[in-house]
Amino acid sequence: MEMIATTCVYCGCGCGLFIHVEDGRAVGVSPNPAHPISRGRLCVKGWLAADFVHHPDRLRAPLIRRGGRMVRSSWEEALTATAERLKEIREEAGPGAVGVLTSAKGTNEENYLFAKLARAGLRTNNVDHVARLCHAPSVAGLGAALGSGAMTNPIRGLLSSDAILVTGSNTTEQHPLVAATILEAQSRGAALIVADPRRTQIASLADHRLAPRLGTDVAWINGLLNLILEGGLADEEFIRERTAGFDALKDSVSKYTPEVVEKISGIPPRDLEAAAAAFGEAPRAAVVYAMGTTQHSNGTENVLALANLVLATGNLGREGTGICPLRGHQNVQGACDMGALPNVYSGYQKVEDPAARGRMEAAWGTDLPPAPGLTAVEMMEAAKEGRLKGLFISGENPMMSYPDRGLVGRALESLEFLAVAEIFPTETTALADVVLPAASFAEKDGTFTSTERRVQRVRRAVPPPGEARPEVEVAAALLRRLGVPAEYASPEEVMAEIASVTPSYGGISYPRLGTAGLSWPCPDPDHPGTEILHKESFPIGRARFFPVDLLAAGSDPEYPLLLTTGRSLFHFHTGSMTRRTPLLDRELPKPAVEMNPEDAAALGVRSGGGVVVESASGSLEVEARTTDSVPPGTVFFPFHFAEAPANLLTAADLDPRSKIPEFKRTPVRIRRLEG
Repeated sequence: MEMIATTCVYCGCGCGLFIHVEDGRAVGVSPNPAHPISRGRLCVKGWLAADFVHHPDRLRAPLIRRGGRMVRSSWEEALTATAERLKEIREEAGPGAVGVLTSAKGTNEENYLFAKLARAGLRTNNVDHVARLCHAPSVAGLGAALGSGAMTNPIRGLLSSDAILVTGSNTTEQHPLVAATILEAQSRGAALIVADPRRTQIASLADHRLAPRLGTDVAWINGLLNLILEGGLADEEFIRERTAGFDALKDSVSKYTPEVVEKISGIPPRDLEAAAAAFGEAPRAAVVYAMGTTQHSNGTENVLALANLVLATGNLGREGTGICPLRGHQNVQGACDMGALPNVYSGYQKVEDPAARGRMEAAWGTDLPPAPGLTAVEMMEAAKEGRLKGLFISGENPMMSYPDRGLVGRALESLEFLAVAEIFPTETTALADVVLPAASFAEKDGTFTSTERRVQRVRRAVPPPGEARPEVEVAAALLRRLGVPAEYASPEEVMAEIASVTPSYGGISYPRLGTAGLSWPCPDPDHPGTEILHKESFPIGRARFFPVDLLAAGSDPEYPLLLTTGRSLFHFHTGSMTRRTPLLDRELPKPAVEMNPEDAAALGVRSGGGVVVESASGSLEVEARTTDSVPPGTVFFPFHFAEAPANLLTAADLDPRSKIPEFKRTPVRIRRLEG
């Protein structure tokens, strides 16, 4: 039995594993004991990461829509039709009428080439990916405050922390190997502070638990910082030597007294005071957060508030400190790094910067558009209105993952042309004009970049099914058909091009990655990589404080409950892989809305009974489950289930800075389903 070392396909932890291969088939997985994150361990999804690879539902041949139905075609026909239709639309309606959505499940090399396809091939900056729906506020907020939107410290550095604040992260279920490190740090004496409206497993294990009302993060974070400043726990030397704007921040947070915070968030003053003392007195403190922080219409302000907290306490640039946004997909970080965003090239070089644009034009041999393009959600709105007419989607399922399913359906149906590259049929491929069968992570070579900026190898273990191909080949073929040279002999050659145009990846190459990978910035072939950012300075010179406010939490009497969405331990994102993994699907085969017993009793709902959940956007019928893990007034619903899609309820209310939609706080009402 052959063992192929690769990187897990699920969350952003970036765990190393071996795929076991026998007679050309992936028959199992085991952890890599030498890997710095997994250290011989995997979560339940990681142990089963290869189980979907040979599923009979896999797409095996290109498909083209003819006469209202999808029929098998050749690769030549499908690729030519895709390139020609997108080119026709661009020439007839302008570059703004076409767009590309890439995938955080794709490799760095694939994301780079699809971004190149949009810019050099279609001459548009309408390119985006699922980071818009998860960590766009991290890129915007941390970028503004620190000069970089990435995780500042390595995961294993948490073992040196004296206090760890976890907020908006169900870490034990969604990033289990990060949670293992946090709990190990707690066992060594670190104070664990967890802020979450739900009593998740990690919240129940916390030394200090804060249970804020949904959507009140800015208030309690400001209150925490106010107490730290009043207690003389700020790092005055760090503030003086390395930051700007502190006086305005201090004045802004002064009104967030424990009593004011309690009125807004519901957190008792004694809990806030204990958490402030634990964090402020710690010599080394870190903040860990995820989408419970970012997926709000004020997500960027939430991130800025956390950045203010770590800056004021001097918790940056040292082992055991830092601010750590946990990415949801295995390559969200990499897709952002590769410029699969409407406003930057790879390495976050701004498309509006003439010098950066000139470098990319010289490298790609073509003129490039100077204005930022549309974000992912904006593309849906533009398609619905007829402004976006052609779209290429790689590995994403907007019909399940984007907010306001009704709007997304109307948008995709309004397109003149839609092509989708995927490994399984999805609700989005059902609307496509061309479907291209893609290779899974186990069937291709490339790299992923984990949540801690660690660039790691992905290695082909088995051949793709049927005629399926790695998307790096698909992107290159489309580039050539659009007149852009793309003669890459392998993904390794694509990485060489990435290194040549991306300063932070300048020293990244396949031979250097080994088992542990390298953390960017890694500017040259002799550089060892950078595990801790901002040790001596910030890319913007001085880091900046940004005062943010939240002095009221709104309510809607017509929809008195607040719905929050998220993942379960056993499933991942839209479920296309995990729901085709029998052992995982057996553990959670159907969805249920979780309610507090008090709310259920008031509505006459019993656990296991059917309910109708309604919002201003739509409604769905689902089973109810009562649990004390959600507080009264709040309900929780997972978003993995096509038979009850959560995005029927969520609306496309956007954060004005990062354009992320609101997924974590949707007003709803619930009624018992009669009969």
